[in-house]
Amino acid sequence: MAKKKRKDIVYSTNQDFNYDYDDEVEQETISKQEQLLYVSIDRKQRKGKAVTLVEGFVGVNEDLKALGKILKSKCGVGGAVKGGEIIIQGELKDKVFDLLIKEGYRAKKKGG
Repeated sequence: MAKKKRKDIVYSTNQDFNYDYDDEVEQETISKQEQLLYVSIDRKQRKGKAVTLVEGFVGVNEDLKALGKILKSKCGVGGAVKGGEIIIQGELKDKVFDLLIKEGYRAKKKGG
């Protein structure tokens, strides 16, 4: 079953109605030593294929994409940056954890 999409308001009889939506303000990227990133393995909704997730990044999306590019290139695999998390193809939790520590981030392993 498909998810229902949010419908935008086309017309309102309320004359005081504000059509402008508040844009989300991105937070500034905090320093590497203050970041606390969680590394875990996920198989949900991926047809049983495992991916490594890096969650908890606080900052600008461009900095998150740059970190994702570093991790993907050093692991030699593909992946993506979606929804504020980095997705690395394969079960590489230990390798990603070690790379984050070497880059200067605080990291924790999540899950079994």
